[in-house]
This record gives sequence, structure tokens and C-alpha cells, in this order.
Amino acid sequence: MPTARFIVGGRVQGVCYRASAREQALALGVAGHAVNRRDGSVEVLACGEPAALDALERWLRQGPPAARVDTLSREDLPEQDLHGFHTA
Repeated sequence: MPTARFIVGGRVQGVCYRASAREQALALGVAGHAVNRRDGSVEVLACGEPAALDALERWLRQGPPAARVDTLSREDLPEQDLHGFHTA
């Protein structure tokens, strides 16, 4: 399935960003993971239908209420077959 990596910067750690991203991804039928990075950003790897990836990207630009998203980058990757959505 189509796969994309998103790097989200801003106030995205300590505000339930990863857990909220997981809920949103599962609601959209997207598999993958959301992990904190050492630089304070969050990486989201997402695998799903193109429309679902676009919808997730729109959500990632806002995040949960306590978050402040300053930057978001997207890298389209070779297709993968991921299952479930994990946070770390």
C-alpha cells in the first residue's frame, strides 16, 4: 500500500500527540507508527489508501488541542504492507 513518512515539529511531545495520531490513523484505516525523536519532533510512518494518507496529513498539521505544529514534512516511500499502528 502507499506509504509516507511525516516529520512533525513544534510542541508535539508531552501533549498526547502520538496517542491522538494513533487514534486518527486507526479511524482512517492507516497502519504504521508514531515515535518521538530526540530533536523534539514526532515521526509518523503511515501506510494506507492515498485519500486516507492525505486525511491523516491534514490532521497531523493540527494535532490534538494542546499541540502546536510549526512544521510538517512528508516523504512518500516505496509501498509497504504494515499492520496495526504503534507508538513508542
